[in-house]
Amino acid sequence: MANIKSAKKRVQVNELARARNNAFKSDLRSTIKAFHAKADEKDVNSAQEFFLSATSKLDKAVNKGLFHKNAANRRKARLQKRLNEISA
Repeated sequence: MANIKSAKKRVQVNELARARNNAFKSDLRSTIKAFHAKADEKDVNSAQEFFLSATSKLDKAVNKGLFHKNAANRRKARLQKRLNEISA
């Protein structure tokens, strides 16, 4: 455990940031799971809504530094491919 005051503060700030990041990632995973559930049901309209929500959240995650932009783009491409498969 840290002994220096500034180091103790950093530990506290890092814990808060970790909790915030985990909550954001959890919400993103839930949205992606909902998209896949609607895609399995072939519900194009609902899947489209979840797709837009997921891509928006992925872009926000990149801006927050949670994902590398290429990793987010790869995930979005996979979701788009799945959406195109059920739309066709």
